[in-house]
Amino acid sequence: MIYIGGKNLSLADFSEIVFKKKEVGLDNAAVEKVAINYKFLQQFSHNKLIYGINTGFGPMAQYKVSEDNLLQLQYNLIRSHSSGGGKLLPAVLVKSLMIARLNSLMQAYSGVHTEVVELLREMINKDITPCIFEHGGVGASGDLVQLAHLALVMIGEGEVIYDNRVCPTAEVFSKEGLKPISIHTREGLAILNGTSAMTGLGMVNIILAQKLLGWSVMLSAMTNEVVAAFDDHFSRELNIVKQHKGQNQIANHLRDILKDSKMIRSRSEYLYHPDHLGQEVFEDKVQEYYSLRCVTQILGPIYDTIAGAENVVVNELNSVNDNPIIDHENKNIFHGGNFHGDYVSLEMDKLKIAITKLSMLSERQLNYLLNDKLNLKFPPFVNLGVLGLNFGMQGMQFTATSTVAENQTMSFPMYVHSIPNNNDNQDIVSMGCNAAMMTRRVIENSFQVLAIQMMTVLQAIDHLDCSTQLSPKTKAVYTEVRKIFPKFIEDSPKYKDLENVKNFFEQGNTIIQFGK
Repeated sequence: MIYIGGKNLSLADFSEIVFKKKEVGLDNAAVEKVAINYKFLQQFSHNKLIYGINTGFGPMAQYKVSEDNLLQLQYNLIRSHSSGGGKLLPAVLVKSLMIARLNSLMQAYSGVHTEVVELLREMINKDITPCIFEHGGVGASGDLVQLAHLALVMIGEGEVIYDNRVCPTAEVFSKEGLKPISIHTREGLAILNGTSAMTGLGMVNIILAQKLLGWSVMLSAMTNEVVAAFDDHFSRELNIVKQHKGQNQIANHLRDILKDSKMIRSRSEYLYHPDHLGQEVFEDKVQEYYSLRCVTQILGPIYDTIAGAENVVVNELNSVNDNPIIDHENKNIFHGGNFHGDYVSLEMDKLKIAITKLSMLSERQLNYLLNDKLNLKFPPFVNLGVLGLNFGMQGMQFTATSTVAENQTMSFPMYVHSIPNNNDNQDIVSMGCNAAMMTRRVIENSFQVLAIQMMTVLQAIDHLDCSTQLSPKTKAVYTEVRKIFPKFIEDSPKYKDLENVKNFFEQGNTIIQFGK
Protein backbone atom coordinates (compact mmCIF):
# COMPACT_ATOMS: atom_id res chain seq x y z
CA MET A 1 0.00 0.00 0.00
CA ILE A 2 1.18 3.51 -0.81
CA TYR A 3 0.15 6.17 1.68
CA ILE A 4 -0.90 9.62 0.56
CA GLY A 5 -0.34 12.58 2.86
CA GLY A 6 2.51 13.37 5.19
CA LYS A 7 5.15 12.96 2.47
CA ASN A 8 5.66 13.72 -1.20
CA LEU A 9 4.60 11.24 -3.84
CA SER A 10 7.31 10.26 -6.32
CA LEU A 11 6.93 9.30 -9.96
CA ALA A 12 7.65 5.71 -8.92
CA ASP A 13 4.85 5.84 -6.30
CA PHE A 14 2.48 7.23 -8.90
CA SER A 15 3.40 4.52 -11.40
CA GLU A 16 2.85 1.78 -8.82
CA ILE A 17 -0.69 3.00 -8.15
CA VAL A 18 -1.69 3.66 -11.77
CA PHE A 19 -0.04 0.76 -13.59
CA LYS A 20 0.47 -1.91 -10.94
CA LYS A 21 -2.75 -1.21 -9.03
CA LYS A 22 -1.11 -0.74 -5.65
CA GLU A 23 -3.72 0.22 -3.07
CA VAL A 24 -3.85 3.74 -1.70
CA GLY A 25 -3.91 4.47 2.02
CA LEU A 26 -4.38 7.78 3.81
CA ASP A 27 -1.79 8.91 6.33
CA ASN A 28 -3.60 9.26 9.68
CA ALA A 29 -1.80 12.42 10.75
CA ALA A 30 -2.55 14.02 7.38
CA VAL A 31 -6.25 13.10 7.65
CA GLU A 32 -6.31 14.75 11.08
CA LYS A 33 -4.87 17.92 9.53
CA VAL A 34 -7.61 17.82 6.89
CA ALA A 35 -10.18 17.64 9.69
CA ILE A 36 -8.57 20.55 11.58
CA ASN A 37 -8.43 22.60 8.37
CA TYR A 38 -12.11 21.95 7.74
CA LYS A 39 -13.08 23.04 11.27
CA PHE A 40 -10.99 26.19 10.96
CA LEU A 41 -12.81 27.14 7.75
CA GLN A 42 -16.17 26.56 9.37
CA GLN A 43 -15.31 28.96 12.20
CA PHE A 44 -13.31 31.52 10.23
CA SER A 45 -15.84 31.96 7.42
CA HIS A 46 -18.61 33.04 9.81
CA ASN A 47 -19.60 36.68 9.18
CA LYS A 48 -16.93 37.17 6.50
CA LEU A 49 -17.11 37.64 2.75
CA ILE A 50 -15.02 34.82 1.23
CA TYR A 51 -14.80 33.98 -2.45
CA GLY A 52 -16.64 30.84 -3.45
CA ILE A 53 -18.29 30.35 -0.08
CA ASN A 54 -20.80 33.17 0.02
CA THR A 55 -20.08 34.76 -3.36
CA GLY A 56 -20.59 33.74 -6.95
CA PHE A 57 -17.70 32.38 -8.98
CA GLY A 58 -15.32 34.06 -11.41
CA PRO A 59 -16.76 37.31 -12.80
CA MET A 60 -19.92 36.63 -10.76
CA ALA A 61 -17.98 37.01 -7.51
CA GLN A 62 -19.39 40.51 -6.95
CA TYR A 63 -22.76 38.94 -6.20
CA LYS A 64 -23.31 37.87 -2.61
CA VAL A 65 -25.09 34.57 -2.09
CA SER A 66 -27.63 34.35 0.71
CA GLU A 67 -27.07 32.13 3.73
CA ASP A 68 -29.93 29.89 2.66
CA ASN A 69 -28.29 29.09 -0.69
CA LEU A 70 -24.66 28.44 0.32
CA LEU A 71 -24.80 24.67 -0.08
CA GLN A 72 -26.89 24.86 -3.25
CA LEU A 73 -24.22 27.19 -4.66
CA GLN A 74 -21.67 24.34 -4.57
CA TYR A 75 -24.06 21.88 -6.24
CA ASN A 76 -24.83 24.46 -8.92
CA LEU A 77 -21.13 24.90 -9.61
CA ILE A 78 -20.59 21.16 -10.03
CA ARG A 79 -23.60 20.56 -12.23
CA SER A 80 -23.19 23.63 -14.44
CA HIS A 81 -19.55 22.88 -15.16
CA SER A 82 -20.11 19.19 -15.97
CA SER A 83 -20.08 20.22 -19.60
CA GLY A 84 -17.17 18.32 -21.20
CA GLY A 85 -17.11 17.19 -24.80
CA GLY A 86 -15.21 14.87 -27.10
CA LYS A 87 -14.12 11.36 -26.24
CA LEU A 88 -14.07 9.91 -22.74
CA LEU A 89 -10.66 9.83 -21.14
CA PRO A 90 -9.31 6.27 -20.73
CA ALA A 91 -9.74 4.90 -17.21
CA VAL A 92 -5.98 4.95 -16.57
CA LEU A 93 -5.89 8.71 -17.14
CA VAL A 94 -8.93 9.33 -14.95
CA LYS A 95 -7.28 7.33 -12.18
CA SER A 96 -4.16 9.45 -12.53
CA LEU A 97 -6.30 12.59 -12.25
CA MET A 98 -7.95 11.26 -9.08
CA ILE A 99 -4.60 10.49 -7.46
CA ALA A 100 -3.39 14.01 -8.23
CA ARG A 101 -6.55 15.59 -6.78
CA LEU A 102 -6.43 13.43 -3.67
CA ASN A 103 -2.78 14.31 -3.09
CA SER A 104 -3.54 18.03 -3.33
CA LEU A 105 -6.51 17.85 -0.97
CA MET A 106 -4.45 15.84 1.53
CA GLN A 107 -2.14 18.86 1.95
CA ALA A 108 -4.93 20.27 4.17
CA TYR A 109 -5.29 23.70 2.61
CA SER A 110 -8.69 23.27 0.91
CA GLY A 111 -11.15 23.24 3.81
CA VAL A 112 -12.87 20.00 2.77
CA HIS A 113 -14.57 17.47 5.02
CA THR A 114 -12.61 14.23 5.48
CA GLU A 115 -15.34 12.29 3.66
CA VAL A 116 -14.02 13.81 0.39
CA VAL A 117 -10.55 12.27 0.70
CA GLU A 118 -11.99 9.01 2.04
CA LEU A 119 -14.35 8.61 -0.93
CA LEU A 120 -11.57 9.43 -3.39
CA ARG A 121 -9.40 6.75 -1.82
CA GLU A 122 -12.20 4.18 -2.09
CA MET A 123 -12.90 5.03 -5.72
CA ILE A 124 -9.21 4.71 -6.62
CA ASN A 125 -8.84 1.36 -4.85
CA LYS A 126 -12.04 -0.06 -6.33
CA ASP A 127 -11.22 1.13 -9.88
CA ILE A 128 -14.33 3.29 -10.11
CA THR A 129 -13.40 6.01 -12.59
CA PRO A 130 -15.74 8.89 -13.44
CA CYS A 131 -16.68 9.52 -17.05
CA ILE A 132 -14.54 12.56 -17.87
CA PHE A 133 -14.22 14.08 -21.31
CA GLU A 134 -11.14 15.22 -23.21
CA HIS A 135 -12.38 18.72 -23.95
CA GLY A 136 -13.33 21.40 -21.46
CA GLY A 137 -10.64 22.85 -19.25
CA VAL A 138 -8.53 25.87 -20.20
CA GLY A 139 -6.13 25.20 -17.34
CA ALA A 140 -6.32 28.52 -15.54
CA SER A 141 -9.00 28.43 -12.86
CA GLY A 142 -7.96 24.83 -12.62
CA ASP A 143 -9.14 22.05 -14.90
CA LEU A 144 -12.68 23.10 -14.07
CA VAL A 145 -14.68 21.03 -16.53
CA GLN A 146 -12.75 17.78 -16.16
CA LEU A 147 -12.76 18.06 -12.37
CA ALA A 148 -16.46 18.99 -12.34
CA HIS A 149 -17.20 15.56 -13.81
CA LEU A 150 -15.18 14.04 -10.93
CA ALA A 151 -17.19 16.09 -8.43
CA LEU A 152 -20.45 15.12 -10.15
CA VAL A 153 -19.70 11.46 -9.48
CA MET A 154 -18.62 12.17 -5.92
CA ILE A 155 -22.05 13.67 -5.17
CA GLY A 156 -23.59 10.47 -6.56
CA GLU A 157 -24.59 11.69 -10.01
CA GLY A 158 -23.34 11.14 -13.56
CA GLU A 159 -21.69 7.97 -14.83
CA VAL A 160 -18.55 5.97 -14.14
CA ILE A 161 -16.43 3.38 -15.92
CA TYR A 162 -16.68 0.17 -13.89
CA ASP A 163 -15.73 -3.32 -15.03
CA ASN A 164 -14.95 -1.79 -18.45
CA ARG A 165 -18.52 -0.54 -18.81
CA VAL A 166 -20.16 2.87 -18.50
CA CYS A 167 -22.60 2.61 -15.58
CA PRO A 168 -24.75 5.05 -13.57
CA THR A 169 -22.84 6.26 -10.52
CA ALA A 170 -25.70 5.54 -8.14
CA GLU A 171 -25.84 1.91 -9.26
CA VAL A 172 -22.09 1.33 -8.77
CA PHE A 173 -21.97 3.14 -5.42
CA SER A 174 -24.85 1.02 -4.19
CA LYS A 175 -23.12 -2.19 -5.30
CA GLU A 176 -19.82 -1.20 -3.64
CA GLY A 177 -21.43 0.22 -0.50
CA LEU A 178 -20.14 3.75 -1.10
CA LYS A 179 -21.87 6.90 0.11
CA PRO A 180 -21.73 10.13 -1.94
CA ILE A 181 -20.17 13.14 -0.24
CA SER A 182 -22.30 15.87 1.26
CA ILE A 183 -21.59 19.54 0.67
CA HIS A 184 -20.58 21.17 3.94
CA THR A 185 -18.91 24.44 2.95
CA ARG A 186 -16.81 24.58 -0.26
CA GLU A 187 -16.35 20.95 -1.35
CA GLY A 188 -17.54 21.72 -4.87
CA LEU A 189 -15.03 24.49 -5.49
CA ALA A 190 -12.26 22.55 -3.72
CA ILE A 191 -12.62 19.57 -6.05
CA LEU A 192 -12.90 21.72 -9.21
CA ASN A 193 -10.26 24.35 -8.52
CA GLY A 194 -6.93 22.73 -9.33
CA THR A 195 -4.46 21.48 -11.92
CA SER A 196 -5.08 17.81 -11.20
CA ALA A 197 -6.27 16.77 -14.67
CA MET A 198 -3.23 18.16 -16.49
CA THR A 199 -0.95 16.96 -13.68
CA GLY A 200 -2.31 13.41 -13.66
CA LEU A 201 -2.06 13.22 -17.45
CA GLY A 202 1.39 14.76 -17.30
CA MET A 203 2.63 12.13 -14.87
CA VAL A 204 1.46 9.33 -17.16
CA ASN A 205 3.05 11.10 -20.14
CA ILE A 206 6.39 11.23 -18.35
CA ILE A 207 6.28 7.54 -17.43
CA LEU A 208 5.53 6.61 -21.05
CA ALA A 209 8.11 9.07 -22.41
CA GLN A 210 10.79 7.38 -20.30
CA LYS A 211 9.86 4.02 -21.82
CA LEU A 212 9.82 5.53 -25.28
CA LEU A 213 13.30 6.98 -24.85
CA GLY A 214 14.58 3.61 -23.64
CA TRP A 215 13.30 1.92 -26.78
CA SER A 216 14.68 4.70 -28.97
CA VAL A 217 18.14 4.10 -27.49
CA MET A 218 17.76 0.35 -28.02
CA LEU A 219 16.63 0.78 -31.63
CA SER A 220 19.40 3.27 -32.35
CA ALA A 221 21.88 0.72 -31.01
CA MET A 222 20.39 -2.11 -33.09
CA THR A 223 20.28 0.05 -36.23
CA ASN A 224 23.93 0.99 -35.82
CA GLU A 225 24.70 -2.66 -35.20
CA VAL A 226 23.07 -4.09 -38.34
CA VAL A 227 24.82 -1.55 -40.57
CA ALA A 228 28.18 -2.28 -38.86
CA ALA A 229 28.73 1.33 -37.76
CA PHE A 230 31.91 2.54 -36.10
CA ASP A 231 32.05 2.74 -32.33
CA ASP A 232 33.64 6.12 -31.70
CA HIS A 233 30.48 8.23 -32.02
CA PHE A 234 29.17 6.78 -28.73
CA SER A 235 32.57 6.52 -27.06
CA ARG A 236 33.15 8.07 -23.67
CA GLU A 237 36.05 10.09 -25.00
CA LEU A 238 33.97 11.80 -27.70
CA ASN A 239 30.96 12.55 -25.53
CA ILE A 240 32.61 13.57 -22.27
CA VAL A 241 33.92 16.77 -23.85
CA LYS A 242 30.29 17.94 -24.17
CA GLN A 243 29.10 18.84 -20.67
CA HIS A 244 25.49 17.69 -20.96
CA LYS A 245 24.22 14.99 -18.63
CA GLY A 246 21.70 13.63 -21.13
CA GLN A 247 24.21 13.17 -23.93
CA ASN A 248 26.60 11.29 -21.69
CA GLN A 249 23.83 9.13 -20.22
CA ILE A 250 22.71 8.13 -23.72
CA ALA A 251 26.31 7.34 -24.67
CA ASN A 252 26.65 5.21 -21.52
CA HIS A 253 23.54 3.24 -22.45
CA LEU A 254 24.68 2.71 -26.04
CA ARG A 255 28.05 1.38 -24.87
CA ASP A 256 26.32 -0.91 -22.38
CA ILE A 257 23.86 -2.24 -24.98
CA LEU A 258 26.49 -2.80 -27.65
CA LYS A 259 29.13 -4.32 -25.40
CA ASP A 260 30.43 -7.59 -26.90
CA SER A 261 28.73 -7.00 -30.25
CA LYS A 262 30.59 -8.70 -33.10
CA MET A 263 29.14 -6.28 -35.65
CA ILE A 264 30.09 -2.81 -34.38
CA ARG A 265 33.48 -1.86 -35.80
CA SER A 266 36.48 -0.06 -34.37
CA ARG A 267 37.61 2.90 -36.45
CA SER A 268 41.21 2.28 -35.42
CA GLU A 269 41.05 -1.29 -36.68
CA TYR A 270 39.43 -0.46 -40.03
CA LEU A 271 39.97 3.08 -41.26
CA TYR A 272 43.28 3.79 -39.54
CA HIS A 273 44.83 0.70 -41.09
CA PRO A 274 47.73 1.46 -43.53
CA ASP A 275 45.98 -0.55 -46.28
CA HIS A 276 43.46 2.29 -46.69
CA LEU A 277 46.05 4.98 -47.36
CA GLY A 278 46.55 4.00 -50.99
CA GLN A 279 42.83 4.08 -51.86
CA GLU A 280 41.38 7.02 -53.77
CA VAL A 281 37.74 6.07 -53.09
CA PHE A 282 36.82 4.36 -49.85
CA GLU A 283 34.29 1.54 -49.88
CA ASP A 284 33.55 2.14 -46.20
CA LYS A 285 31.82 5.34 -45.18
CA VAL A 286 34.30 7.48 -43.27
CA GLN A 287 31.38 8.84 -41.22
CA GLU A 288 27.80 7.54 -40.99
CA TYR A 289 24.69 9.59 -41.71
CA TYR A 290 23.62 11.88 -38.86
CA SER A 291 20.69 9.67 -37.83
CA LEU A 292 23.24 6.98 -36.95
CA ARG A 293 26.22 9.06 -35.86
CA CYS A 294 24.50 11.82 -33.83
CA VAL A 295 22.27 9.68 -31.61
CA THR A 296 23.83 10.94 -28.37
CA GLN A 297 23.49 14.56 -29.42
CA ILE A 298 19.85 14.08 -30.52
CA LEU A 299 18.56 11.87 -27.70
CA GLY A 300 20.60 13.66 -25.03
CA PRO A 301 18.41 16.79 -24.98
CA ILE A 302 15.34 14.54 -24.96
CA TYR A 303 16.69 12.77 -21.87
CA ASP A 304 17.25 16.14 -20.18
CA THR A 305 13.78 17.38 -21.19
CA ILE A 306 12.06 14.30 -19.72
CA ALA A 307 14.08 14.62 -16.51
CA GLY A 308 13.17 18.31 -16.26
CA ALA A 309 9.50 17.59 -16.86
CA GLU A 310 9.54 14.96 -14.13
CA ASN A 311 10.95 17.44 -11.64
CA VAL A 312 8.38 20.14 -12.44
CA VAL A 313 5.28 17.94 -12.70
CA VAL A 314 6.13 15.97 -9.54
CA ASN A 315 6.47 19.33 -7.76
CA GLU A 316 3.01 20.26 -9.04
CA LEU A 317 1.64 16.89 -7.93
CA ASN A 318 2.81 17.61 -4.39
CA SER A 319 1.62 21.22 -4.37
CA VAL A 320 -1.57 22.89 -3.24
CA ASN A 321 -3.30 24.16 -6.37
CA ASP A 322 -6.58 25.35 -4.88
CA ASN A 323 -7.93 28.89 -4.49
CA PRO A 324 -8.38 30.40 -2.03
CA ILE A 325 -5.86 28.71 0.28
CA ILE A 326 -7.33 27.83 3.66
CA ASP A 327 -4.39 28.26 6.05
CA HIS A 328 -5.36 27.06 9.51
CA GLU A 329 -1.82 27.39 10.86
CA ASN A 330 -1.62 31.11 10.04
CA LYS A 331 -5.32 31.54 10.80
CA ASN A 332 -6.11 33.18 7.49
CA ILE A 333 -7.43 32.62 3.97
CA PHE A 334 -5.32 33.75 1.01
CA HIS A 335 -6.72 34.49 -2.44
CA GLY A 336 -4.59 34.15 -5.55
CA GLY A 337 -4.02 31.88 -8.54
CA ASN A 338 -2.37 28.60 -7.53
CA PHE A 339 -4.82 26.89 -9.88
CA HIS A 340 -3.01 28.38 -12.90
CA GLY A 341 -1.41 25.55 -14.89
CA ASP A 342 1.50 27.26 -16.64
CA TYR A 343 4.16 25.05 -15.05
CA VAL A 344 2.57 21.87 -16.37
CA SER A 345 1.54 23.37 -19.70
CA LEU A 346 5.05 24.55 -20.53
CA GLU A 347 6.61 21.20 -19.55
CA MET A 348 4.08 19.26 -21.62
CA ASP A 349 4.85 21.41 -24.66
CA LYS A 350 8.58 20.91 -24.18
CA LEU A 351 8.03 17.18 -23.76
CA LYS A 352 5.81 17.07 -26.86
CA ILE A 353 8.46 18.79 -28.98
CA ALA A 354 11.18 16.49 -27.65
CA ILE A 355 9.17 13.33 -28.36
CA THR A 356 8.33 14.58 -31.84
CA LYS A 357 12.08 14.89 -32.49
CA LEU A 358 12.52 11.34 -31.16
CA SER A 359 9.95 10.09 -33.68
CA MET A 360 11.74 12.02 -36.43
CA LEU A 361 15.00 10.27 -35.56
CA SER A 362 13.24 6.91 -35.72
CA GLU A 363 11.73 7.74 -39.11
CA ARG A 364 15.13 8.73 -40.53
CA GLN A 365 16.79 5.55 -39.24
CA LEU A 366 13.89 3.58 -40.70
CA ASN A 367 14.28 5.32 -44.05
CA TYR A 368 17.99 4.50 -44.08
CA LEU A 369 17.26 0.80 -43.59
CA LEU A 370 14.56 0.76 -46.27
CA ASN A 371 16.44 2.69 -48.95
CA ASP A 372 18.94 0.36 -50.59
CA LYS A 373 20.61 3.29 -52.36
CA LEU A 374 21.54 4.74 -48.97
CA ASN A 375 22.51 1.66 -46.98
CA LEU A 376 24.03 -0.36 -49.86
CA LYS A 377 23.42 -3.40 -47.67
CA PHE A 378 19.79 -4.50 -47.75
CA PRO A 379 17.28 -5.15 -50.54
CA PRO A 380 14.73 -2.36 -51.14
CA PHE A 381 12.31 -2.11 -48.19
CA VAL A 382 14.21 -4.99 -46.56
CA ASN A 383 12.20 -7.26 -48.82
CA LEU A 384 13.04 -10.90 -48.03
CA GLY A 385 10.85 -12.15 -50.90
CA VAL A 386 11.00 -11.67 -54.68
CA LEU A 387 11.77 -8.09 -55.70
CA GLY A 388 8.90 -6.66 -57.71
CA LEU A 389 6.51 -9.40 -56.64
CA ASN A 390 6.79 -8.87 -52.89
CA PHE A 391 6.90 -5.58 -51.00
CA GLY A 392 8.58 -6.19 -47.64
CA MET A 393 8.16 -3.18 -45.32
CA GLN A 394 7.13 -0.77 -48.09
CA GLY A 395 3.53 -0.37 -46.94
CA MET A 396 4.52 0.16 -43.32
CA GLN A 397 6.79 3.08 -44.17
CA PHE A 398 3.76 5.09 -45.27
CA THR A 399 2.25 4.69 -41.80
CA ALA A 400 5.47 5.78 -40.09
CA THR A 401 5.90 8.81 -42.35
CA SER A 402 2.32 10.04 -42.01
CA THR A 403 2.37 9.54 -38.24
CA VAL A 404 5.57 11.55 -37.81
CA ALA A 405 4.07 14.30 -39.97
CA GLU A 406 1.10 14.44 -37.59
CA ASN A 407 3.49 14.74 -34.64
CA GLN A 408 5.26 17.65 -36.33
CA THR A 409 1.98 19.49 -36.88
CA MET A 410 0.86 18.92 -33.28
CA SER A 411 4.14 20.30 -31.93
CA PHE A 412 2.87 23.88 -31.96
CA PRO A 413 2.87 24.84 -28.27
CA MET A 414 -0.42 25.25 -26.39
CA TYR A 415 1.39 27.29 -23.71
CA VAL A 416 1.34 30.40 -25.93
CA HIS A 417 -2.15 29.76 -27.27
CA SER A 418 -4.14 31.57 -24.62
CA ILE A 419 -7.70 32.64 -25.45
CA PRO A 420 -9.43 34.91 -22.91
CA ASN A 421 -12.81 33.66 -21.67
CA ASN A 422 -15.08 33.75 -18.62
CA ASN A 423 -16.10 37.37 -19.36
CA ASP A 424 -12.37 38.16 -19.54
CA ASN A 425 -11.90 37.24 -15.88
CA GLN A 426 -9.65 34.47 -17.20
CA ASP A 427 -7.84 36.81 -19.56
CA ILE A 428 -4.66 34.71 -19.81
CA VAL A 429 -4.83 30.95 -19.45
CA SER A 430 -2.46 27.96 -19.63
CA MET A 431 -4.35 25.44 -21.80
CA GLY A 432 -2.47 22.87 -19.71
CA CYS A 433 -4.95 20.03 -20.10
CA ASN A 434 -4.95 20.48 -23.88
CA ALA A 435 -1.14 20.49 -23.81
CA ALA A 436 -1.09 17.25 -21.82
CA MET A 437 -3.64 15.57 -24.11
CA MET A 438 -1.73 16.54 -27.26
CA THR A 439 1.50 15.31 -25.71
CA ARG A 440 -0.18 12.00 -24.99
CA ARG A 441 -1.20 11.76 -28.66
CA VAL A 442 2.37 12.45 -29.79
CA ILE A 443 3.68 9.76 -27.40
CA GLU A 444 1.13 7.23 -28.65
CA ASN A 445 2.08 8.02 -32.23
CA SER A 446 5.76 7.64 -31.46
CA PHE A 447 5.33 4.17 -29.98
CA GLN A 448 3.76 3.22 -33.31
CA VAL A 449 6.65 4.64 -35.33
CA LEU A 450 9.23 2.87 -33.17
CA ALA A 451 7.31 -0.38 -33.50
CA ILE A 452 7.60 -0.12 -37.30
CA GLN A 453 11.31 0.54 -36.97
CA MET A 454 11.71 -2.52 -34.72
CA MET A 455 9.90 -4.73 -37.24
CA THR A 456 12.24 -3.47 -39.96
CA VAL A 457 15.37 -4.01 -37.87
CA LEU A 458 14.38 -7.62 -37.18
CA GLN A 459 13.84 -8.24 -40.89
CA ALA A 460 17.26 -6.72 -41.58
CA ILE A 461 18.88 -9.02 -39.01
CA ASP A 462 17.30 -12.04 -40.66
CA HIS A 463 18.38 -10.87 -44.12
CA LEU A 464 21.99 -10.80 -42.87
CA ASP A 465 21.48 -13.97 -40.79
CA CYS A 466 23.53 -12.24 -38.11
CA SER A 467 21.57 -12.86 -34.90
CA THR A 468 24.49 -14.81 -33.41
CA GLN A 469 26.76 -11.78 -33.90
CA LEU A 470 24.54 -9.38 -32.01
CA SER A 471 25.41 -8.16 -28.53
CA PRO A 472 23.77 -10.17 -25.72
CA LYS A 473 21.30 -7.34 -25.02
CA THR A 474 20.21 -6.76 -28.61
CA LYS A 475 20.02 -10.51 -29.18
CA ALA A 476 17.66 -10.79 -26.19
CA VAL A 477 15.40 -8.10 -27.66
CA TYR A 478 15.51 -9.77 -31.09
CA THR A 479 14.48 -13.11 -29.56
CA GLU A 480 11.71 -11.62 -27.43
CA VAL A 481 10.08 -9.54 -30.17
CA ARG A 482 10.31 -12.37 -32.72
CA LYS A 483 7.96 -14.33 -30.45
CA ILE A 484 5.18 -11.85 -31.23
CA PHE A 485 6.35 -10.82 -34.71
CA PRO A 486 7.74 -13.80 -36.67
CA LYS A 487 9.97 -13.39 -39.71
CA PHE A 488 7.96 -12.99 -42.92
CA ILE A 489 8.78 -13.42 -46.58
CA GLU A 490 5.37 -13.53 -48.28
CA ASP A 491 3.20 -10.42 -48.04
CA SER A 492 0.45 -10.37 -45.43
CA PRO A 493 -1.48 -7.70 -43.48
CA LYS A 494 0.76 -6.18 -40.81
CA TYR A 495 -1.63 -4.02 -38.77
CA LYS A 496 -2.06 -6.62 -36.03
CA ASP A 497 1.69 -7.20 -35.82
CA LEU A 498 2.15 -3.44 -35.49
CA GLU A 499 -0.33 -3.30 -32.61
CA ASN A 500 1.34 -6.25 -30.86
CA VAL A 501 4.82 -4.74 -31.04
CA LYS A 502 3.50 -1.33 -29.95
CA ASN A 503 1.79 -2.89 -26.93
CA PHE A 504 5.00 -4.76 -26.10
CA PHE A 505 6.88 -1.46 -26.02
CA GLU A 506 4.28 0.30 -23.86
CA GLN A 507 4.06 -2.51 -21.33
CA GLY A 508 7.78 -3.19 -21.05
CA ASN A 509 10.22 -1.69 -18.59
CA THR A 510 12.43 1.24 -19.47
CA ILE A 511 16.18 0.72 -19.79
CA ILE A 512 16.80 4.40 -19.03
CA GLN A 513 17.45 5.42 -15.45
CA PHE A 514 16.58 9.01 -14.57
CA GLY A 515 18.68 9.78 -11.51
CA LYS A 516 18.30 12.96 -9.54
